[in-house]
Amino acid sequence: MKLQQKVNALSQLGDYLNDFVNGKQSLSGNDLFQEFYDKTSHAVAYAERKNLWFTQKNILHTLTYWANELNQEKLNTWLANYQISENTVPKKVGVIMAGNIPMVGFHDLLCVFLSGHQFNGKPASDDAILIPHVIEILTAIAPEVAAQILFSEQFLKNMDAYIGTGSNNSARYFEYYFRDKPHIIRSNRNGVAVLTGNETPADFEKLGEDIFRYFGLGCRNVSKLYVPQGYNFNAFFEGIYPFFEMVNHNKYGNNYEYNRTVYLMGNEKLLDNNFLILKEDKSLSSPIAVLFYEYYQDNESVNNHLKENAQQLQCIITNDEKIINAIPFGNSQQPALHEYADGFDTMRFLLELN
Repeated sequence: MKLQQKVNALSQLGDYLNDFVNGKQSLSGNDLFQEFYDKTSHAVAYAERKNLWFTQKNILHTLTYWANELNQEKLNTWLANYQISENTVPKKVGVIMAGNIPMVGFHDLLCVFLSGHQFNGKPASDDAILIPHVIEILTAIAPEVAAQILFSEQFLKNMDAYIGTGSNNSARYFEYYFRDKPHIIRSNRNGVAVLTGNETPADFEKLGEDIFRYFGLGCRNVSKLYVPQGYNFNAFFEGIYPFFEMVNHNKYGNNYEYNRTVYLMGNEKLLDNNFLILKEDKSLSSPIAVLFYEYYQDNESVNNHLKENAQQLQCIITNDEKIINAIPFGNSQQPALHEYADGFDTMRFLLELN
């Protein structure tokens, strides 16, 4: 397939996803929609049954995100930053995909596909439904896709290059196993937020999206707050109250109760609003239903601290313009196509394989 053919096919996929999430099942003349609407509804329901963290609400949020990103203008603007040859000799790229949030490995798939290589993906058992289904739709749009995007339940061997995402422990294993091949290996990272004390209720509600979307399981979710000395958390708790129903989700609620019990048995000092626990802690990664916080003296000190810990951070959330490399509240789960995980340019890595 030529590059523009791929872009056109992906744009049609984006149109389909947009119609699906908006429930336009009565569209006349849309053969693709009529063929796949029931299949996609089934895939969403099946994915939720297989992994209870994947609620319908969160899956539809993911599909909405990709519906917005897969359009001609955004794809072409992103790809204009690269020289992608139409005569690329395809390499077999093995991608070991994470499963912490719905379709988390789709961006890697997109990069491999558009760079001209053959995608060989091993989906995580927790997210083995949605991406293969979306590619089934893409193949219906452009049958040539079938030869360029392959999935396997087995460990991927004899690839020309690898992309692997997992825990810190699995990342060490990947680094060893793939040491003789070009590779990108990703491990745990976190999002953090810097508060000033001047936030509005609307700011906190947006921050709640950064904290609670996907139950905090994503690498871009905020797991820690940096707050000024003497900070009063009342406004924060009031601002995130719209997310109180989180605790009614069985798995999240169980984690909340478990972590609360463990901390109380250890006589830990906590702040608690009955669905989120705040604990003062210097660590960046907090358990589910827990948010760590740390006091800071001034902008210079917090900027220096964040710079020192940059290798553990996926994103920084704040409305303070003095915080370096930050994005506004509510944007952690809306990365642009050029915002790569771990800050490593996946597309450039793939193009340099030739």
